[in-house]
Amino acid sequence: MERAVQFLLDNFSGVFDVASTLILQLVNASYFVLIRPHPLVLLACFTALAWAATRRWQPALITCLGLLLIQSMAMWAETMQTLAVVIVAAVVALVVGIPVGIAAARSPRLSVAVRPVLDFMQTLPVFVYLLPAVFFFGIGVVPGVVATTVFAIPPAVRLTELGIRQVDSEVIEAAQAFGSRSRQILRDVQLPLAMPTIMAGVNQVIMMALSMVVIAGMVGGGGLGAVVVEAVTRLDIGRGFEGGLSVVILAIYLDRVSAAFGERQGRSRRLRTRPTSGTVPTLGEGPLEPLAR
Repeated sequence: MERAVQFLLDNFSGVFDVASTLILQLVNASYFVLIRPHPLVLLACFTALAWAATRRWQPALITCLGLLLIQSMAMWAETMQTLAVVIVAAVVALVVGIPVGIAAARSPRLSVAVRPVLDFMQTLPVFVYLLPAVFFFGIGVVPGVVATTVFAIPPAVRLTELGIRQVDSEVIEAAQAFGSRSRQILRDVQLPLAMPTIMAGVNQVIMMALSMVVIAGMVGGGGLGAVVVEAVTRLDIGRGFEGGLSVVILAIYLDRVSAAFGERQGRSRRLRTRPTSGTVPTLGEGPLEPLAR
């Protein structure tokens, strides 16, 4: 194992340097966008997003109060650092995981090959992800992002594959009967019908990324994870409680918003597939009017 790691470092150090620079630039750009506006402006944006996702005032009010509590505890900058890392890691995990899930759903051989890899990734202890990341990228934000991304990929692959496989075969056969090609069926039939399940995968990716970001604070990942780790090493109960409470508020917000968007996708799917009142019934779909004599 040590020889393999050393071989990669000796022959692909340039690739790791480029990847490290790119990841760091993405995280810095995300953090700049989040920290540049006044906290109250961003708080209003997050509250509006919560209302737009749920269309209820209670989640929007809870979001506003929770973010105000984070601001009052002077944890706003650390929270935005954590959110920036979560955004970058979740986006990369989805960009990698969703295409792999689509390919696995369309290829039984690839599905069989990918399944043990996903099982291994999900059962591996989370701390183990940090070791190769530190070897290849050193100490700092980058290994935290890399470990978080790898840890969050499996639910994106699994739920994308599950959603596409759950699409009714009769719907696919009907699309084929109308002359649709494979790409058209995927784009216009399978992906729209599988979107609620895919959105559930997005929710799980975000939650797993957030849980890993806190652990990544042990290797210099920054954000709320660094606050919690520093509080534990110094036995600062108050600081640790504030950091942990900020993580909880951020997790609840991301979970509710992403889950609400997934539920809206499911409702819109049911409305599209519900028969309208003006349709003409066919045999087996309802009583027919008697023929006039």
